[in-house]
Amino acid sequence: MIGALLGPLLVALMVGLAAVSGFLLEFVFLYPFFMSFIWIVGGLYFYAHWERRGGHDGGPPRIENPPMVSILVPCFNEVANAVDTVTAALKQSYANYEVIAIDDGSSDGTADMLDQLALSHPRLRVVHFSKNQGKAMALRMGALAARGEHLLCIDGDAILDPDATSYMIALLASSPRVGAVTGNPRIRTRSTLLGRIQVGEFSSIIGLIKRAQRIYGTVNTVSGVIVAYRRAALHSCGYWSLDMVTEDIDVSWMLQIDHWSVQYEPRALCWILMPETLKGLWHQRLRWAQGGAEVFIKQIRPMLSWRQRRMWGVVVEYSLSLVWVWAIVLTVALWIIGKFVAMPEGLNVPSIQPPAFWGLLLAVVCLVQFAVALAIESRYEKNLFRSIFWVIWYPFFFWIIMLTTTLVGFPKALLRARRSRARWAASDRGMPSTTP
Repeated sequence: MIGALLGPLLVALMVGLAAVSGFLLEFVFLYPFFMSFIWIVGGLYFYAHWERRGGHDGGPPRIENPPMVSILVPCFNEVANAVDTVTAALKQSYANYEVIAIDDGSSDGTADMLDQLALSHPRLRVVHFSKNQGKAMALRMGALAARGEHLLCIDGDAILDPDATSYMIALLASSPRVGAVTGNPRIRTRSTLLGRIQVGEFSSIIGLIKRAQRIYGTVNTVSGVIVAYRRAALHSCGYWSLDMVTEDIDVSWMLQIDHWSVQYEPRALCWILMPETLKGLWHQRLRWAQGGAEVFIKQIRPMLSWRQRRMWGVVVEYSLSLVWVWAIVLTVALWIIGKFVAMPEGLNVPSIQPPAFWGLLLAVVCLVQFAVALAIESRYEKNLFRSIFWVIWYPFFFWIIMLTTTLVGFPKALLRARRSRARWAASDRGMPSTTP
């Protein structure tokens, strides 16, 4: 009985693979082309509709009766960076704010340093944990201690622009349905090739994607390094989850599932450190990939309901990116197998090199995307077009890293025990080579 069924099933499988394999190369090379087009169109519309008239040099908008804002700075072993981070947070041009530094059980002298700093800054308060509890718990404790109706969260190594709070709170105040506003991170680490590529990545890839996502209705994730929340919105969705590797992705999806709007404010600048070694970059991107997969697995069922149809674009985009990764793997696998075994015509992949026209088309679209994004971002940072020489290496380095981290991160997300606390881990942050 089983043997009688196995034969037809194998035949059906081979026919299906033969039908699909003919589209593998097309999908592998045309998917990035299609997404680049979507990002370019969305980014240009965002710029023309919101960004072009709202200049950066003219200063932030004036806010009548500015609401109280609590700037939360979770810190874990940040003795090298915390003073600069907290000092910059204390120099905001916004009129009504406080700064709360949360020491999450640091063992390197961060706690004492923050206490000394608080003695000379009345706006600064310090909250201490006796042992490491993780960033999400640190943010929760900061929210409990906060007096503000809005919470602005930055990392313990980030340098906040003096006008960032004003820009973000103005956007939160623009509508009672705005639950969060994510800012515009800028890279300080530029001493290596990886650092310079990331300057271009954040300007020409991440910034453009966030603009486009805002136009199309949903922002896939806020930048946890600089984001402002409406406290009522956080309360309605349960604050930050303690068991998520990337709490910023999780809270972004929870807010939008709860029908809050997430906005992007490119004028809210924050200068950050990023990895400059392959090992550090691998660990960072693996955490991002695993965290995204955990949130997808957690939220996929509620997001498929009709009530959450505005989130279907997020589901489709994430699903297609997974399919793209596995399409690359299957294409390469069929190509390698074909070197040793005679493959059926439909499964034969004679070469993984794209046709000359496709390769040229994809290269042109990538350059157009880089040029458009850098032109938009150049109003926030001088000499940004110098990055275009380095960002052309982005597909080579970062597509490979994205491919491999997705392949490893998704199974890790499936196998990771839920309800286990997500805690801090040491990371490579490179060497800051520029001063904001």
